[in-house]
Amino acid sequence: MTTVNDAVIIEPPEPADAAVIWLHGLGADGHDFEPIVPHLGVHNTRHIRFVFPHAPQIPVTINGGYVMRAWYDVVDVDLRRRADEKGVRGSEQILRDYVAQELAEGLDSKRIVVAGFSQGGAIALHMGLRYPKPLAGILALSTYLPLPEAAAVERHASNASVPIFLAHGQYDPVIPFEAGANSRTQLESLGYRVEWHSYPMPHAVSPDEIMDIAVWLSTVLP
Repeated sequence: MTTVNDAVIIEPPEPADAAVIWLHGLGADGHDFEPIVPHLGVHNTRHIRFVFPHAPQIPVTINGGYVMRAWYDVVDVDLRRRADEKGVRGSEQILRDYVAQELAEGLDSKRIVVAGFSQGGAIALHMGLRYPKPLAGILALSTYLPLPEAAAVERHASNASVPIFLAHGQYDPVIPFEAGANSRTQLESLGYRVEWHSYPMPHAVSPDEIMDIAVWLSTVLP
């Protein structure tokens, strides 16, 4: 494991022929999901590079302006007004830059998954729908689709059939379960293939969820 370009990077034991770029949630950092990698199975971890970027340090309105790692400012508890559009689009570019880095390493975009939890999942969805080259998949956990009206206009045809894994806790007090379910409906109404999972948990990740992620990854990055 190394930390390069403000990201935690876990190289596989065999030459990497695929990558998962995984964004953390509000107030966490790139180390947050690092412990999950060994639980994804050797069939995944032996050939996939895992990249866990650190979000920028910014003041977060909903937390009294306290400076913390965040992919965008949270301006309201109401999800319809929560996402700071400028911040969302800035983090979209950060994620694009990480994908560009993997392309420069010789990977095909069809071998790259963009992933995230909570805020990170929102950015993965936002960017993945708009990316102009086909991706292997979008993995979005305990999150919602930000700027949904813009997504309908700005989505790119290259990822019209991208596999999307959405998962949510049924007792999530941070991003309500209904918000995840509504995002699933919005995506399906736009024609996307969504694999939907729900779990009896709060704003967290469960062992069953990790198992389902492992199966999905082995499908989109065989």
